[in-house]
Amino acid sequence: MKKAWRRVAFVVKFWRFLPFIREFYFSRDISFKHKAWPIALIIGYLLLPMDVIPDIFAIFGFTDDLLFTTFILQRLVKTAPPWLQEKYNLNDKKII
Repeated sequence: MKKAWRRVAFVVKFWRFLPFIREFYFSRDISFKHKAWPIALIIGYLLLPMDVIPDIFAIFGFTDDLLFTTFILQRLVKTAPPWLQEKYNLNDKKII
């Protein structure tokens, strides 16, 4: 149950991660592969004509898109170098 609440908190506090994401993508210490896969997955999922839950089911349809994007962003934080996680105080216990 704690893990679910942490994911909800991640979504609510997403705006705080924007500087981290910016620095992640402009950092020369991170390989292109680690930068490209989150973007490719998010764009691929959003362009895919089939969803896990169709968007016509209002809240539930958009929730699965949000949860998928949140999951990818959490993986992005986990693949970030330790110095970047420490700079933005994003250790694993706070996010996941």
